Amino acid sequence: MSKFHSNYIITMKDIVREGNEILHLPTQKVMVPPSEEDKETLACMMNFLKNSQDSYLSKKYRLRAGVGLSANQIGLNKRMFVAYLTDEKGIEHEFTFINPKIISHSVSLIYLPQSEGCLSVDQDIKGFVPRYERIKVKGFNLEGEEIVLKLSGYSSIVIQHEIDHLNGIMFYERINKESPFKLPENAKGLY
Repeated sequence: MSKFHSNYIITMKDIVREGNEILHLPTQKVMVPPSEEDKETLACMMNFLKNSQDSYLSKKYRLRAGVGLSANQIGLNKRMFVAYLTDEKGIEHEFTFINPKIISHSVSLIYLPQSEGCLSVDQDIKGFVPRYERIKVKGFNLEGEEIVLKLSGYSSIVIQHEIDHLNGIMFYERINKESPFKLPENAKGLY
């Protein structure tokens, strides 16, 4: 029985930090349709993201704001994540993905000029993280139904960051080692 039931409040003490082996291992596929325990865990993870973006609750529970959270970031070897974000057009998105997989992507790349952050990384890491501008992702929702989404811009960046987590890849591993601010020819800043 997982501790991440519907009324458990995830705080920063539950977030696994860099250096922990689970962040560098590819995660295990989740049973579909998901178990009640997995559904409750995902709901708990989504609540964390919403709480972390709420000025009152983030202060009360001392949370760092996050837009995505993967199961391995709370110590679970499961291929699932949640994301809660507002894109560059001001549209709010709520994603819950089980066994996600990028099935196609653009040639063009984008990056966040301020770099990327991560709840599992306590230091500020400088450098550009090139990501596909557009992706098509296939996976399953909470009901166990297959979903296929086409994403672009900021949503695409966040989802790629989370899928990387599930594959055991940290965002800073995508930064050019010799020259952190050097980008491929076809990359442009998002904002």
